[in-house]
Amino acid sequence: MNIFNQIIRGILFFVLAIFGMAMAIVFMVSTAIAIGILYVVARVKGRPFGVKAYWADRRRASETNNVFKNKDVTDIEMREIP
Repeated sequence: MNIFNQIIRGILFFVLAIFGMAMAIVFMVSTAIAIGILYVVARVKGRPFGVKAYWADRRRASETNNVFKNKDVTDIEMREIP
């Protein structure tokens, strides 16, 4: 009975390992497809595709939307919750 249980556990472990590898492959393929789409869109728009360009664009967007850039927040309202 002990050998039978070990065989069942081994088969279950093998099946779970194969399933995990299949999920990892699906994740890698979907990530590669997403990066390919981002690359094509960047090329069509004429922008460089890379981390530096992405962060530079994000930095420019955050500088224009910063509401509290030169303002100091000094007033705080507190309420007691009964």
